[in-house]
Amino acid sequence: MTTDEAPARGDEAATPQADQAATPQAARAAVHPEPDDGDAQDHPGGSLWRNRSYRLLLTGSTAEVVGAGIGAFAVPLVAYQITGSVVQAGLIAFVGQLGSVLVSIPAGVVVDRVDRRRLIMVVTFVAAMAWLTVVGAGLAGALTAPHLAAVLFVSSVAGALLDPADNASVHAVVRTEQLGQAMSVQQGREAAATLIAGPLGGLLFGMGTVLPFLVSAFGRLTSTVTASLVREPLNGDLASARAEHPLDGLKDGLRFVWAVPLFRMVLPVFVLVNINLNGMMSAVMLELVRTGTPPVQIGLLGTAVGIGVLAGSILAAPLIQRVRVGALTVLTLGMGGAATLVMAVLHSYGGYVGALAALMLFAPALNAGLISYLTAITPGSMQGRMAATLGLTGVVAGPLAPLVGSQLLEHAGIEVALWIASAVWAVLAVALLFIKPLWRIGLPSTWADDVIAWPR
Repeated sequence: MTTDEAPARGDEAATPQADQAATPQAARAAVHPEPDDGDAQDHPGGSLWRNRSYRLLLTGSTAEVVGAGIGAFAVPLVAYQITGSVVQAGLIAFVGQLGSVLVSIPAGVVVDRVDRRRLIMVVTFVAAMAWLTVVGAGLAGALTAPHLAAVLFVSSVAGALLDPADNASVHAVVRTEQLGQAMSVQQGREAAATLIAGPLGGLLFGMGTVLPFLVSAFGRLTSTVTASLVREPLNGDLASARAEHPLDGLKDGLRFVWAVPLFRMVLPVFVLVNINLNGMMSAVMLELVRTGTPPVQIGLLGTAVGIGVLAGSILAAPLIQRVRVGALTVLTLGMGGAATLVMAVLHSYGGYVGALAALMLFAPALNAGLISYLTAITPGSMQGRMAATLGLTGVVAGPLAPLVGSQLLEHAGIEVALWIASAVWAVLAVALLFIKPLWRIGLPSTWADDVIAWPR
């Protein structure tokens, strides 16, 4: 459904606009002040691509995402190789992802209190060193399940810190009216990373078990270097942020999230969306591993997903300008249900490849639209905590998805697991129809009117 009308406004208690600034101009200044004269050389004519700081951050985060994707591809293969069990392989992923669950909420406070540039540098460096220990142990023939799980734990902690730092840093260097474009570019980056990660990960794994982890470490180190070259400050008033006790900052962040109906209503639904999506994909991948599918062919599943995301990222920017986020949400989940149903019926490698590409077609527009809207309405001082809370939808799903997928595969088989996932897609799509704040989100030209004044 397309529309060019202004968003319908509901009562203050039911919408995220309850605490908006007095005027659109004040709203824009509150959420994202214009760069000062010292930054003018990085923002000539308002051009996103001539923004040096943005280019550096995008380059570094792209290298980190590609490296992480290649490493993530190899993890279930190595875990199964070590344990010989799909359930134990799922358990390794579960334990490894617990780090992101434990750190996600505090991560937002950290991102708002420390120098974000230095944080990105330290976190990516530590993650790189952790994966290099896997490389060393693998070359020595001494890699164990606890070692792999421990490094996954460290890596997931790093991811929990990097995600909100990345979003908050983009907010610091990109103009408000360009956020939709910047987030669409990030979706394209995810697509490119997925396209590369699967086949390259499969090729590298075939050449040597530890090679994907070596590339993963290199991607993190690239991000360390690019962050070190950013001159523009990525934080606002750090002295003011640090004056607040960390526990008070955490409480304030939780109060902010709870005060926005859109946050508190969509978060649990999108947790279930991510568990369903990633659990289904874990089950499919482990089924292919168990049945002896060559690693390169398994990697092509990632290529299929990447093709879908890449096509979707091309559509994302125009869709965001013309279609409201609520309609994009239901469209995306509906496509997920239909694609999963096709996989359940066909139950073939070719069916998996084609359906996974179609499944991701509208996901980039939904992700970019929702994230850029929430970024636009959130004050700069709350960006880290907002992004960390939003990241919970993936963080909570991180450890649960492979556990759910592996258990369904082990006890019900791949066909039943896919039928269940298809039914869950349908239920979630219907549930979203009743979330009114989601449907009140207008087109990007209206977002500045929704900026939340905080503290009240």
